[in-house]
Amino acid sequence: MKKILHTTTFLIFFLLFSGQLFAQGLKGKVTDSTGSVIPGATIQVIGAKIGTSTDGNGQYALKFPAAGAYRIKVSFTGYETSETEVQIDNTVKTQDFTLRDARQLLLDVIVVGSRSSVPRTNIQSLVPVDLITSKDVRTFAQVDVTQILNYVAPSFSSNRQTVADGTDHIDPASLRGLGPDQVLVLVNGKRRHTTALVNINGTFGRGTVGTDMNSIPVAAIERIEVLRDGAAAQYGSDAIAGVINVVLKKITPYSFSTSFGQSDTKALGREFNDGRTFQVDFSKGWAFKNDRGFINFAGQYLQRGFTNRGGLDTRPLLYSASPTKGATETEADFQARFASLKAADDARAAANGLDRNNMRVGNSDSKNGGFFLNGQYNFSDAAELYFAGGYTHKTGSAAGFFRLPTQTTQIDLSIYPNGFLPLIDTKINDLSFSAGLKGKLGSWNYDLSNTSGENNIGFDINNTVNASLPTGTSPTSFYAGKLFFRQNTTNLDLDKKYTFDGGFLTSLNTAFGGEFRIDNYQIKPGEELSYSYGQPSKNIPGRMVGSSFTAAGAQVFPGFKPANALDKSRHNTSAYLDLEAEFGSRIMLEAAGRYENYSDFGSNFSYKFAGKIKLFGDISIRGAYATGFRAPSLHQRFFNNESTQFVAGNPTQVLTVNNDNPIVAQFGVGSLKPEISRSGSLGLAGRIAKTFTFTIDAYNIDIDDRIVFSSQYARERGAGGVLIPTGVVNQILNTVDPNAQVNSVQFFTNAIKTNTAGLDVVLTNRFTLGTSSSLLLSVAGNLNKTIVRSVQGSAKIESDPTLKAKLFDRLERSRFESSVPKNKLNITANYTVDKLSFVARTVRFGEVTFLNAVDPNVPANGLPVQLDQTFAPKWVTDFSVSYAPGKALTLTVGANNIFDVYPDKLYIDPRNNENNLSGVSTTNYSGGLDNTSNGRFLFPRAISQFGFSGRYVYGKIACTF
Repeated sequence: MKKILHTTTFLIFFLLFSGQLFAQGLKGKVTDSTGSVIPGATIQVIGAKIGTSTDGNGQYALKFPAAGAYRIKVSFTGYETSETEVQIDNTVKTQDFTLRDARQLLLDVIVVGSRSSVPRTNIQSLVPVDLITSKDVRTFAQVDVTQILNYVAPSFSSNRQTVADGTDHIDPASLRGLGPDQVLVLVNGKRRHTTALVNINGTFGRGTVGTDMNSIPVAAIERIEVLRDGAAAQYGSDAIAGVINVVLKKITPYSFSTSFGQSDTKALGREFNDGRTFQVDFSKGWAFKNDRGFINFAGQYLQRGFTNRGGLDTRPLLYSASPTKGATETEADFQARFASLKAADDARAAANGLDRNNMRVGNSDSKNGGFFLNGQYNFSDAAELYFAGGYTHKTGSAAGFFRLPTQTTQIDLSIYPNGFLPLIDTKINDLSFSAGLKGKLGSWNYDLSNTSGENNIGFDINNTVNASLPTGTSPTSFYAGKLFFRQNTTNLDLDKKYTFDGGFLTSLNTAFGGEFRIDNYQIKPGEELSYSYGQPSKNIPGRMVGSSFTAAGAQVFPGFKPANALDKSRHNTSAYLDLEAEFGSRIMLEAAGRYENYSDFGSNFSYKFAGKIKLFGDISIRGAYATGFRAPSLHQRFFNNESTQFVAGNPTQVLTVNNDNPIVAQFGVGSLKPEISRSGSLGLAGRIAKTFTFTIDAYNIDIDDRIVFSSQYARERGAGGVLIPTGVVNQILNTVDPNAQVNSVQFFTNAIKTNTAGLDVVLTNRFTLGTSSSLLLSVAGNLNKTIVRSVQGSAKIESDPTLKAKLFDRLERSRFESSVPKNKLNITANYTVDKLSFVARTVRFGEVTFLNAVDPNVPANGLPVQLDQTFAPKWVTDFSVSYAPGKALTLTVGANNIFDVYPDKLYIDPRNNENNLSGVSTTNYSGGLDNTSNGRFLFPRAISQFGFSGRYVYGKIACTF
């Protein structure tokens, strides 16, 4: 790695300082239609190696080798390219250029979704593609990519998670209602590696592995292209829901921005001023002499404080276990005794500062710093070198469940007499480098590239104990291990466009190529005390509390054991063919096929057909049908660990085993195989009266053999919690855990078939209100519905009703069917007048539904029906105002969620309050009657609607020079 970095550094500095920029000869200024200057616009002399870019004042200067006529091309992302011929003589000429906004002209050029080298706009593409420009991503206060997309792209959904181990630090995301691992992420058109984390806790995306898009600094992004269509035949595995292509900046002026904000909310009966966020970024792109290329550097630092929207612990006693009513004790005597115990318990809590607000439910604490380089060097008109590389370092701190003094097998009272809140602290490093050579070989375009990337996550567990160590001897901090994922991808792509005169077929673009990819996944163990029961290396046995075993390893996150450690790799080879044919000016058809062979599970062939027919004017009908696949990730195949998870508010030691483990074989489950999809889409796209654009696309996606993370198979217990020796799960777990410390087991399996259907609508119109004012209105919406068509386990699971019921319970079903909004509507208005800009955006997040694992609608279960809960749609509104006193400075103030909207609260059972001192079994305190974990969760964790941080106010300064 060091050798690669040294080589890269040398190449960058060689290209950067290999020459001087052009001097004068032709000079002028580039502005938009309102007269505002455009810094970073590219000025090129067609047919000559002469070019430059505008400075922060929109000015440029060129020098020519001789007098004569030259054709000048001026371009900038988001604007219509302009070409003008100028006559150069021995004097210095002045030539200004005005570029028209491409949104007004519908020229949002995209590259994803087609292998053609001919640029297309989003309404010309055969499949739906959203384009989000750098202006879009920087308009509001969201400072990371997933949060930006959540509010800009209706078909995209992502929210920060809480009390979910590593998932607190890497946001799972969904496109078209599908999982985080069913969308492919590209950077500059090249596959980006996924994270090392597999989501195993109770959140949306449980059991999946996504891509950490927040490791890409927003300052480095020129635009984001969201392809909303199955594209595995074009790009390979994972592209079932679509493709997100992040395009990096090129030649740009010096750009600097900084912002600060915090939550300012009073909606929960308390005032919160937390979540303080500070952000600073920088970017600059330099052009090389003689139009030889460019290099762009962008960096960002983001510091975000934690938020806490937890509720008050409703348990009557914090220091003592609740009393048991005597056989002859009257209810009045019991409640009097209970009240006396509670008074003493409350007094002790007050004296020791033990607060009933003892959790941290909200955003984790996070610090994120990183940079990206993007560059290109032109050797000749037929060959150019390009490269891109980035590094991000992110640290985070997230809390788990509070350990009360009453939880004697999980606590050491000599260290934490008042309980403790354990913290999971992470160090996440993300590295990537891509380089390639592209150009022409005869009449063929070629692109040979190699892309490598790594994501690693280290876990430090703080403010905790290993409760199994002798009293008073446990450390309070542990190194718990590290996860690695590395990927290296080599691509060769060739394409050529044939044109034909006078025939039915007017053009044929032919593209083919191949890919070779290597994946590597590793688990590194933690220190011994982070996972041990006692300390075996020093012959120290595990501590017992009475006849009960204490919990092994660091509380909240036991470290990875040497038995968990692994180093697994695989490779795959693929080849594709992509044909695009034009039949006159009205019909375009595409056919693509891709063959892939994986070293661990075999081969797959995917294909796609797409077409577009121009009906009249600029209005077209388009459609596609595609098959696709998603290879099981190495994480899903091999991840294994032991963790402490809370089920119905109770701590549970859960064993996660991979598909090579004999335990999985005893369930009759074999190795994972790929998910297979079939998808279709049909839509209309076009523009009317030059300023109004629209796209309307319906879609349907069927997925077979979808990989799920099973529900927890818990040990069978009878009356009084006594283990049932003949229980199937008990017999299986006893083969690896005869002391019965592990309570449950879970694993990955291909178990379900799903169907997802929906509709995407995007409408945009620009109104020119005068020479210095304009209004841009956009309305974008998504409707989607996912249903689980069938659940199919192994023969052994299918033959046992108990095993069958636990394979994929109601809670897991709701994660797939109803944990993301079934509809989303985004309405945005951007009004600009002179030096002021007003932007208002309101987003309607549709309903989501949580289903309890056990059906409360069955009377025999004795559970409140409110345990199944639907959370109503909500409107979240953002507003900002910007003032530009000069061409180089912009000042912005604004608020996200300006009306301080929260999701519906979780149902809380009336019996679950701290003053319930009843001794009657049908009316006494019982934490399992709701999903609040003893009142400490006001909002659900298992669904992903729009978060629950409340109003956020901010200020921002941006400079361009």
